[in-house]
Amino acid sequence: MLILLAGASGFIGSRIAQAIEDAGHTLVCGVRDPDAYQRQHPQRRCVALDFAADDPLAGCRTTLERADAVVNAVGIAAEHGRNTFHALHARGPIALFEACADARVKRVLQLSALGADAQASTTFHLSKRTADEALLALPVQGFVLQPSLVFGIDGASTQQLLQLAAAPLAVPLPQGAGAIQPVHVDDVVATVMRLLLHDEVAADAPRRLAIVGPEPLPLRGYLAALRAGMGLRPARFLPLPRGLMDRLAAAGDHLPGSVLNRQTWQMLQRGNVADAHDVTRLLGRAPRAATGFVGPLRQAALPVARLPLALAMLRLSLALVWLVTAVVSYGLYPVADSLALLARTGITGPLAVLMLYGAATFDLALGLATLLHPRRWLWWAQLGLMGFYTVVITLKLPDYWLHPYGPVLKNLPIAAALCVLLAFEKPRQRRRGAPG
Repeated sequence: MLILLAGASGFIGSRIAQAIEDAGHTLVCGVRDPDAYQRQHPQRRCVALDFAADDPLAGCRTTLERADAVVNAVGIAAEHGRNTFHALHARGPIALFEACADARVKRVLQLSALGADAQASTTFHLSKRTADEALLALPVQGFVLQPSLVFGIDGASTQQLLQLAAAPLAVPLPQGAGAIQPVHVDDVVATVMRLLLHDEVAADAPRRLAIVGPEPLPLRGYLAALRAGMGLRPARFLPLPRGLMDRLAAAGDHLPGSVLNRQTWQMLQRGNVADAHDVTRLLGRAPRAATGFVGPLRQAALPVARLPLALAMLRLSLALVWLVTAVVSYGLYPVADSLALLARTGITGPLAVLMLYGAATFDLALGLATLLHPRRWLWWAQLGLMGFYTVVITLKLPDYWLHPYGPVLKNLPIAAALCVLLAFEKPRQRRRGAPG
């Protein structure tokens, strides 16, 4: 079979791509930037497919004419620029589905979301539902697959839930969250492959299929299961009032990469459950239970859960160093004494005043940027500034190396913290790919 996969670079799509290859079928990956994808996967064939473009199918019409099946795994958790829910979840997919019908593609699978139904109220769910209904109305063998909350170690929502579950003192627990029915990403992929490759399964399967775990869980129960899977002691829970969650979700709308925003909070309050009978029958077994999600991945899950908190504490401590230094330099420390230190380095008069307040302002800017806009270049800038200060002190104020409070020696652990941030923080990227 020749299978066109839209969204091959996403959380679920990348696993579907590997499963299609492993099954020995011809895979064509529809991606936004074929050149970049080809560099990462030189063995794969790919074509341009950008649902946000004016003509999203311009690069894949020839492939569609020869495709036996098409899978749409494109999805976003939050809008960014031209990547809107309407464009990526509705307008683009509908164009793809209509082209599939015109090309008489044998089978079309749409990765939707549980909750994209008649009770949908969020833009996320409504946009998914629009494409779902369009596919089911076309003269093509189409299937709408609606996963619940998907667990996968590299999924954005999974990582944030692991971080919550591994909280050291008490696990934050949003009040007002509905029940969820998390499903393992491997079961989602297995469902896709059963429908793709087995005609007898597809002939008997419902056109709209909920992909869920074996039973509903309260959010508290899911977090407890994740924590137990990581081998941590039973959690103490810290209830987060609904009003506080409303404010955090509103703030999340403005934080790049945040899984919590007003859309996801509204969906979490609604709940995310369905009958597991159909997916159990299709798989020929029960989906994996949440209690078994983490166990085999414990060694990978613990760093995922703990490292972000450690990095956040490093960023906060660095920000405080720069902010407090700025405030002290502005006048809490006697200005005359600060100018006397500059005089020992050869800087006097108006230039010394300019240098004092200029350096304080630069420290303030570094502190605020560390809190609000952390980037890799910022860590390099701080390392460079500390290196410059250290050289000047060594040449002009060498006695500070012998100071009993070690003001210069303290640069060493700060430099080490910056190196840790450089080594472990992921580069900031625009939101893209399917949510996890």
